[in-house]
Amino acid sequence: MAEEGAAAAAGVEMKLEFTPTWIVAAVCSLIVVISLVAERLLHRLGKVLKRKNQKPLFDALQKVKEELMLLGFISLLLTVFQGVIQGICIPEGWSLHMLPCKKEERITEAHFQTAFSAGHFGGVGRRLLAGGGSGAAAHCLSKGKVPLLSLEAIHQLHIFIFVLAVTHVAFSALTMLLGGVKIRQWKQWEDSIQKEITGDGAAPKQVTHVNQFQFIRDRFNGIGADSVFTSWLHSFVKQFYGSVTKSDYTTMRLGFIMTHCQGNPKFNFHKYMIRTLEADFKKVVGISWYLWVFVFIFLLLNVNGWHTYFWISFIPLILLLAVGTKLEHIITQLAHEVAEKHSAIQGDLVVKPSDDHFWFRRPRIVLNLIHFILFQNAFEIAFFFWILTTFGFDSCIMDQFSFIVPRLVIGVVIQLLCSYSTLPLYAIVTQMGSYFKKAIFDEHVQEGLMDWAQKVKRRKGNGLVRSSQGQDEPSRKIELQKLVQQTESDLEEGRSATTSANVS
Repeated sequence: MAEEGAAAAAGVEMKLEFTPTWIVAAVCSLIVVISLVAERLLHRLGKVLKRKNQKPLFDALQKVKEELMLLGFISLLLTVFQGVIQGICIPEGWSLHMLPCKKEERITEAHFQTAFSAGHFGGVGRRLLAGGGSGAAAHCLSKGKVPLLSLEAIHQLHIFIFVLAVTHVAFSALTMLLGGVKIRQWKQWEDSIQKEITGDGAAPKQVTHVNQFQFIRDRFNGIGADSVFTSWLHSFVKQFYGSVTKSDYTTMRLGFIMTHCQGNPKFNFHKYMIRTLEADFKKVVGISWYLWVFVFIFLLLNVNGWHTYFWISFIPLILLLAVGTKLEHIITQLAHEVAEKHSAIQGDLVVKPSDDHFWFRRPRIVLNLIHFILFQNAFEIAFFFWILTTFGFDSCIMDQFSFIVPRLVIGVVIQLLCSYSTLPLYAIVTQMGSYFKKAIFDEHVQEGLMDWAQKVKRRKGNGLVRSSQGQDEPSRKIELQKLVQQTESDLEEGRSATTSANVS
């Protein structure tokens, strides 16, 4: 009896059938209570966002719920198939390559029982389900092989995936929160501009030399004075201080209004910019499939002596500096276009938004890069804390101290720079594309446009069905193409008309 009690105390044969019912009930109750509290908090938060008409943030919250559901499914798969994974045996030589830590001794069947009883074989002696782990290991060792993955390794991998997802969501929310604080400071600029606009907003048509505009003086040094190198260098440095000035904001605001809603000079550009940023948050907070691919690649390359995570930490920093430089350079290009074409301007300085200023004429690429940067930075921080809490600071998988400190410093720099410089830059510069975003409309206007577009498509479609009877297939295709083009034209006219009449 004493030996059985010792075995049970050690957790070797602590199966569910021999576990006290009060322990099972207490643990299950605690897990259910925590889950219900978390679910109700998210539900309450969703109701608050709905009540305040914050649909973009509500959509982002739904995205977070999807990520949590995915984590639950991953947890379920790991739990259900852990026996199958442990039952897979591989030659011991395969387990000696690409190790995150150097293997000091060779585990053999002779000393397996000693290692297991001491809790050294993957730590399974310290787990509730250690009995199953020892059986799978003994089964493989009897064949002269080793298990593909121990129970302890599966458990730790599960924890890492959870920590990574939670860290990414938390860091993304923190970035958007800090960036939003910076952008909301621009509201005083918007308010002062609104007070200066009277009547139809038309300014006196006085002639002004381009060098008298503050925007030109800050961004343009004169024809021949700015080489390509100095222009990019100035843009690189500018992102670290005063990335967006009042003259930048005023000029880009006017350029947007004159391009997309010329009939409404009192258009609240700041409010529109906040709405677009909230809509983009849904994209930033999610973990796309290709980001999981990067996780698998990073885990694969975590080999002892390679210092992989130290070198990988430079990737988001380099990308962040490149994105910030590009966004600053777009503002500089807008100034150059005006200054190189005009020596004097009658009225206000108006820049021309265009997709040509962005990489591959796609402003959306900038958001995708910010998404990757935040995820990669979250991966670095999550990996550090996971190793610290699971294996300890002195673990070989933690890497050397001289490699740890730069990684943490880089992570903090990325978080602050992205929050206070890159994200605000993105929020305003991305509006300098050729097209406006749907956030330009209020929620009820968006719904009205969607209903109107569906009715147009149904009406055109019914007309096509009646007129296409008796026609051959090529003629139907040509008419269908004409229908699509006409529908797009009608939609564009509807947008312009609605913008002039309803946007405020």
